[in-house]
Amino acid sequence: MTVATLQEAPPKRLELESAVVRFAGDSGDGMQLTGGQFTQATALAGNDLATFPDFPAEIRAPVGTTFGVSAFQINFGARDIRTSGDAFDCLVAMNPAALKVELKGLRPGGLLIIDTGSFNDRNLKKAGYDSNPLDDNALAAYQVVTIDISALTMEAVKDSGLSKKDALRCKNMWTLGYVYWLFGRDRTPTVEGLRAKFAKKPEIAEANIAALNAGHALGETSEVDFPGYHVPQAEIQPGLYRTVTGAEALAYGLAVGASLAEIPMFFGSYPITPASNLLHNLSRMKQFGVTTFQAEDEIAAACSAIGASYAGQLGVTSSSGPGVALKTEAIGLAIGVELPLIIVNVQRAGPSTGMPTKTEQSDLYQSVYGRNADSPVVVLAARSPGDCFEVAIEACRIATQFMTPVYLLSDGYIGNASEPWLIPDVDTYEHFPVKFHTETEGFHPFLRNPETLARAWAKPGTPGLEHRIGGIEKDYNSGHISYTPENHQKMTETRHQKIANVAKTIPDQDVEVGETSGKLAVVGWGSTFGPVSRAVQNLRDEGLDVSHIHIRHIWPLPSNLGELLSGYEKVLVPEMNTGQLLTVLRAEYLIPAKGLNKVAGQPFKIAEVEAAIRDELES
Repeated sequence: MTVATLQEAPPKRLELESAVVRFAGDSGDGMQLTGGQFTQATALAGNDLATFPDFPAEIRAPVGTTFGVSAFQINFGARDIRTSGDAFDCLVAMNPAALKVELKGLRPGGLLIIDTGSFNDRNLKKAGYDSNPLDDNALAAYQVVTIDISALTMEAVKDSGLSKKDALRCKNMWTLGYVYWLFGRDRTPTVEGLRAKFAKKPEIAEANIAALNAGHALGETSEVDFPGYHVPQAEIQPGLYRTVTGAEALAYGLAVGASLAEIPMFFGSYPITPASNLLHNLSRMKQFGVTTFQAEDEIAAACSAIGASYAGQLGVTSSSGPGVALKTEAIGLAIGVELPLIIVNVQRAGPSTGMPTKTEQSDLYQSVYGRNADSPVVVLAARSPGDCFEVAIEACRIATQFMTPVYLLSDGYIGNASEPWLIPDVDTYEHFPVKFHTETEGFHPFLRNPETLARAWAKPGTPGLEHRIGGIEKDYNSGHISYTPENHQKMTETRHQKIANVAKTIPDQDVEVGETSGKLAVVGWGSTFGPVSRAVQNLRDEGLDVSHIHIRHIWPLPSNLGELLSGYEKVLVPEMNTGQLLTVLRAEYLIPAKGLNKVAGQPFKIAEVEAAIRDELES
């Protein structure tokens, strides 16, 4: 929590440049809803922000255990916010298990808000405490605010008619009201939202509102050692904003991309964490020419999308790593028949089921290399929730212009996190309309565009364009089945060159922060953008010679990337895996790059990247 200036702050409030708040409790305590409401109120207050929902995969871990702790983190401020923050300035612990799991992330001197009503012998034992941490010096390093939130919530909603169990469910709103007071947030949008959400159960809405108001009132009237905080509005580009998650931005980008290609979109998918939210969002977009289909398994999902592309629509499918593995044979079919197909991979920690709600970047090998035979495809990666919109449009362009599958890599952090998003004017985007083949003279399905090498796309049922395609190798000159060795050599090389040609249509790689040559380049991809960008900027402000390069086009790589990297004495590649992009860069450019690798299910912290940069510059 960076203290800036006391000028122009409301009376009795301490002005802050930025703050990190983390709500933590049991999975049934409503921490994600609480964090989401605080995010909305913070956005309306004019702060820049980034969030990090962090929750267990189990639908219901044993109540009160450390396995069931659910948390929501938000970093907000009056400056440009690029990550969800490092150490927390304020931790809300709704039970002993939340305190046990999350306390290590609270900075010394940070504010700790505890619901003492949940610190009973039973819950302390479940959390693994031998003694009550509230009764010894275990919390002496922090500002501790102890409130019996459970009891005060029961008192606030006693006239609602709710059962004790339902009444206690309102304690997240009581807590939210208190934190609203702490940071001077307006309760009105939350009140309106509760009344809309529980329109058919107004007694529940009013109970939650009563709890919200009671928590806020306690903050206003209590005598504590701190006055509450004020975070000024951020200076951001004028325009119409909304908060957006990666899943939402992906859905919007795919729909807009299909409309720019001027064809309908078909989305075939099978539920899997954390990719399912994309299906949820697209299923509400029928009015934009989007058809969604929940298949019986991953193979059917991918094959249904391929069938839609064969029929003249843009086929899209999504999953996470294990699901993409099941789709692999179908993706090989799409490569062989040379049809557009977008495969969205919202990466999670693995292998196998792994840690489904935790983030990782471990599917880069799977995307670039993970198929049978010599079968290259295009791979793109989004860097942030808002960036998913742009990358989705790029995926649509490449898939339709080159008649090829395109991997679009997101991850659990990007998919679930949210940030302010300047709503774009889609009328300013350039169209890339699909031109279906219509000439019957000399037609066969593997006629090719001489520049891109994309094959002709003919709609089935068009008179004179009757044709068949399939997984068996086709003759280059006729499209008929062919086992000729020379033909397979030529078709393999052609498919390879077609993907290589994509590099001619993508921008040269630029430098995000810093110079185009120097002592050290930090090369990132995907969701490491925020911590890498901030770390590099912080150290450049200290005068260190370091630059940041962030790669969107993972395969094929930008044409100038090798020359650009050769201008630096050292290259550092931070990744949430054991060094996958690092391997690709070493193989392609024979550079002595070094990895910074984290595989903990958690995103990088800025401090971790800064420490690695200092080590490299000093070694």
